[in-house]
Amino acid sequence: MNRRSQILRLLMRYRNSGVFSGMNLEAAGAPDVPPDGNPEQFVTDLESLGPTFVKLGQMLSTRPDMVPVEFATALERMQESVAPIPVERIHTIIEKELGAPVSTLFASFDPVPLGCASIAQVHRATLRDGREVAVKVQKPEVAAQLRSDLEALRSFALAADHLTQVGRRVRLRDWLNEFAKTLVQELDYQAEAENLQRFGQHLRPFKPLWVPQPVWDYCSHRVLTMQLADGVRVDMIPDIRRTEQSMDPLAAALIRGYLDQIFVHGEIHADPHPGNLRVTHDGRLAIFDLGMVAHMPPRLRERLLKVLFAAVDGRGEEVADEIIAISTRLESFEEERYLRETGQMIARYAASNHYSEGRVVLDMVRIATASGLRTPPELSLIGKALLNLETVCRLLSPTLDTRRIVEKQLQHVMRARLKKSLSAANLASEAMEVQELLRVGPRKMTDILALLAENRLQMKVTGLEESRLMENLQKIANRVSAGIVTAALILASALMMKVDNGVHLFGYPAIAMVLMLIGVFLGLGIITSALLFDRRARAREERGHR
Repeated sequence: MNRRSQILRLLMRYRNSGVFSGMNLEAAGAPDVPPDGNPEQFVTDLESLGPTFVKLGQMLSTRPDMVPVEFATALERMQESVAPIPVERIHTIIEKELGAPVSTLFASFDPVPLGCASIAQVHRATLRDGREVAVKVQKPEVAAQLRSDLEALRSFALAADHLTQVGRRVRLRDWLNEFAKTLVQELDYQAEAENLQRFGQHLRPFKPLWVPQPVWDYCSHRVLTMQLADGVRVDMIPDIRRTEQSMDPLAAALIRGYLDQIFVHGEIHADPHPGNLRVTHDGRLAIFDLGMVAHMPPRLRERLLKVLFAAVDGRGEEVADEIIAISTRLESFEEERYLRETGQMIARYAASNHYSEGRVVLDMVRIATASGLRTPPELSLIGKALLNLETVCRLLSPTLDTRRIVEKQLQHVMRARLKKSLSAANLASEAMEVQELLRVGPRKMTDILALLAENRLQMKVTGLEESRLMENLQKIANRVSAGIVTAALILASALMMKVDNGVHLFGYPAIAMVLMLIGVFLGLGIITSALLFDRRARAREERGHR
């Protein structure tokens, strides 16, 4: 079975799940598969299709606006279970990438992998100087398979954008292009090594946290060698270990460090799940697997920080206003419904001590999408990251008050951002802008006054061509033109009735009757169009008021 047929079978099975509804898959040659898939089976089917679809499932779990809640919940639990490839093939890749035999590069290399995923395999090794390391090796032919799958998915995403409501709301093709960029970056292990180094520097003030650092001489685009994070997974900590060491400081540092990383440094590690965290033998929390990192520009960072502050304080109206400001209003946007549901959700969050911060952010996305508002993808990533952090914190310390830590750390983040804005570089930049304003301001004012005095001041409004106003004006103009043409045809037919050219239709001059019929059909078309358009406009208005 070729790859396209496998993808079509997946789409057909879950065509009623909410994502693929409305797509004419039968016309694309899809087999007749009954739509009986459930969320757990959906996860299994994605895993069976290989690395592209495993990563796709992980990304879909961050988008409650694209998949139903029960599917997103199942995708959050997605875990890869892949058989390892022979260690000889791993040796071949390492030797090709690093340019030397494995026996020369390492004093020892464990043939049994520490972990095996669809894209990479990790082995324990020892360097010649005695340091223990983890060697992450990209599997052969993975990159080619990913590119082929992404190309096939693009054609389906384009169809979904035209044929499904979800596609029109979230623009699946644009989202898939962003997903492809993230996936290609994740295939570059030198970029991941840079992420490890950068996160290590940023999280250094949080003493309980540790990010294993790369060994640069042993890194390439397909091989990543880093310090060995030897310890216990956070979901496998034995009870006796908890009696010897309190896990509260680790959980608190993790929340504070990640909020600092997101809102001060503008980087989102979207996948801090239990498999990527280890409690080391010296009592620290090791963080690794930083291939999936998104970057957030400063202005968006500031707006999203305001959203979280307002949510923590229970100010639902302010949350809704900020989300609207950073989102795209679709034609179907129902503002009253959005404001009401967002206010109710934030009120429930403020009144409850058990409402998850990550779930609040994802609910913001869900409500916005259902109301016709397209939110920035970074909001979903933050919600997913917070949700994963809360899961890890519950595993480390079930009684920890995460909300109090979040509130306190957000205040610290604001102080850190203010301090960063007062840095020498920022102040110098602001001073240069003030200097530029003082230098060119008087001349610009003189030019404006001169144009006013000569009555030559003009103002150009951009974006009007894309607005609904221009669309409606064009429709009115078309109707007026069609009405004039109809009236002219009927008038001409009346005049031609007096001209007998010998050819008759229904007992009247043929030319006059043809003109009359054309005029009648045009007139009926105008009336039908007006009635249908006015009824649809009235229905949209009524929906907006409900």
